[in-house]
Amino acid sequence: MNSSSADRRLYMLSRHLAGAIGNEGSGISSSPTSAGNSVFANVVRAPEDPILGVTVAYNKDPSPIKLNLGVGAYRTEEGKPLVLNVVRKAEQLLVNDRSRVKEYLPIIGLADFNKLSAKLILGSDSPAIQGNRVTTVQCLSGTGSLRVGAEFLSRHYYQRTIYIPNPTWGNHTKIFTLAGLTVKTYRYYDPVTRGLNIQGLLEDLSSAPSEAIVLLHACAHNPTGVDPTLEQWEQIRQLIRSKSLLPFFDSAYQGFASGSLDKDAQSVRMFVGDGGECFIAQSYAKNMGLYGERVGALSIVCRSADVASRVESQLKLVIRPMYSSPPIHGASIVATILKDRKLYDEWTLELKAMADRIITMRKQLFDALSARGTPGDWSHIIKQIGMFTFTGLNTKQVTFMTKEFHIYMTSDGRISMAGLSSRTVPHLADAIHAAVTTVG
Repeated sequence: MNSSSADRRLYMLSRHLAGAIGNEGSGISSSPTSAGNSVFANVVRAPEDPILGVTVAYNKDPSPIKLNLGVGAYRTEEGKPLVLNVVRKAEQLLVNDRSRVKEYLPIIGLADFNKLSAKLILGSDSPAIQGNRVTTVQCLSGTGSLRVGAEFLSRHYYQRTIYIPNPTWGNHTKIFTLAGLTVKTYRYYDPVTRGLNIQGLLEDLSSAPSEAIVLLHACAHNPTGVDPTLEQWEQIRQLIRSKSLLPFFDSAYQGFASGSLDKDAQSVRMFVGDGGECFIAQSYAKNMGLYGERVGALSIVCRSADVASRVESQLKLVIRPMYSSPPIHGASIVATILKDRKLYDEWTLELKAMADRIITMRKQLFDALSARGTPGDWSHIIKQIGMFTFTGLNTKQVTFMTKEFHIYMTSDGRISMAGLSSRTVPHLADAIHAAVTTVG
């Protein structure tokens, strides 16, 4: 084709397009975007997350006495976020290591991190680890670990019902439902005793269909702070194994609850010790303060090394289309600390200091309420464990405390003990006393 012919074709094409754009009856002019409208104009505004929304409301409050007890993150006595000294040391070692590169990790993550995470929760002498019956994959903190595990179960486990405690962390229901599992609940908390409803728990799990999945909080139950005793854990274990139920542990607070890594892992180790199978989601958000690094692991304990190997191969197929491979920095921090005895020992000291401060806040709040003669039995505050306390305050009392005292917490009365300090305990005690005596 000569140049003049080509020019004429371009000219005619441009005239045709200009006419089409100018034609009011064409499909182009009726497009929502061409008229200045968004194709998402009908999208409704979603409600705030019930937990994260507390912080949103807190941030909008100009009061100088406001107090945020909804945040699920550790705070110092001065109310500031904490980066552990041992984490800073590990990061410096990583920065100084010129051999480190930024290449992709394998789909299942950093090998050292996976190996050390399994040992941390199961114990270095675990028969399951020694028998290569455990497959561990690095995931995006506890939430991501739960989500990967849920997706695997949805694809490869024929019993698609999971029982979760009532109450539980609000995200649990969403995670398992979106993975395609049917979520049911079992009784857990007794509002009368503000402790464990062990009878209701055992009855509900006894009624569950054989081989159903059961979600268990390894320690420091969120939101109640109520954990079974070792004797009660043994009752739960025997029942779960007798009905061939599949336990799925959520371990978000190992070492952060009691101050002892081994003590907080006892429930998991009881189940692994009997030779049965189980799932374990781990998070390093709380116990290493690595909230924003999103560091977690999913371990699946299997009957044999061959099964574990095949399970791992399928976990790769779950992870690959989700996020391809996990981030390297946070996992490298964890691995650096866990494999160095000096850093590990320093971590355990800092971890115990955090746990002890929370225990101290419990004692101070209990003493403050006792000194004020606040109606009711408040001993559950010192009996419960971990970051959160289920105060027993109702929604009206919570609303009253927010309005009159600028204290923010979730509507179910859950408070983060880590958000308290010796300076703010009297303010909270005054608010609780006023709410109980005024609102009732």
